Amino acid sequence: MTRPSLNDLTAFVAVATHRSFRRAADELGTAPSTLSHAMRALEERMGVRLLNRTTRSVAPTEAGFELLGRLRPALASLDDALDSVAAFRGAVAGSVRINAPRQGAVLLVRDVLPRMAERFPGVTVDIVVEGQLIDIVARGFDAGVRLTGSIARDMIAVPLGKPARFLCVAAPAYLDRAGEPATPDDLKGHRCIGHRLPGGRLYRWEFERAGQVSTVDAAGSVILDDDDLMVQAAVAGLGIAYVWGQAAADALAAGRLSEVLSPWLPAAEGAAVYYPGHRAVPPALRAFLDVVREAGQAG
Repeated sequence: MTRPSLNDLTAFVAVATHRSFRRAADELGTAPSTLSHAMRALEERMGVRLLNRTTRSVAPTEAGFELLGRLRPALASLDDALDSVAAFRGAVAGSVRINAPRQGAVLLVRDVLPRMAERFPGVTVDIVVEGQLIDIVARGFDAGVRLTGSIARDMIAVPLGKPARFLCVAAPAYLDRAGEPATPDDLKGHRCIGHRLPGGRLYRWEFERAGQVSTVDAAGSVILDDDDLMVQAAVAGLGIAYVWGQAAADALAAGRLSEVLSPWLPAAEGAAVYYPGHRAVPPALRAFLDVVREAGQAG
């Protein structure tokens, strides 16, 4: 059997991971038809079918899954070996495109970018703030930031910042006037600051206690799509807001807001920088990830 080339194996990993010739072709910078022919040639060379194809989908066969599982760590190890000589080529340079929600971008600007500027001044970090969960590979990003529970399993995640909870908060003056809710059901008698998600629908507030999970359609006379604005609206006494804890931290510390329904809020969840594990990690992205890990250990 003729040994497959590294390019063919890398292409197979992309197709098997995306389960799409089009998306894999976008990642590799080639045409889907070229990629399809390359995969057929690879199967002929190896003497085994690696992919099941239909007119609408592509998926690894049993042999394909076996090969994919062995190739991923092997290619990652090869990337590490190649990147290990980067220091001998001189200072790391290049750009890193990151997709992040607003609060994730705040963490990067606060904890990561100052270290990047000091250690890797030749690296440009391009952050696009976007609340909607996207396919970072298809959109041309090197990495993204999301809550760990929202990250696909085929991605590699690096923790960013400390885990934080979602909180229900309101101004003390509002609570003096309207009373403090004792249970989530009590929110029906309160003014609530609605949260519109990037897709357009209103977010249903989530609560959990003693293993029981419930959601509430909280609504009021104000609907916003930004955590910082929701915090400001709550400080202004417009009602109760349900926000990411880090967004409300300063207002809580200053006494401008108070927590309510604390026993009913879900457990803390962390954010992470994530990137595709099957792709070669360029030196600029690797430097960025190293700084993210360093910032996490320092925090």
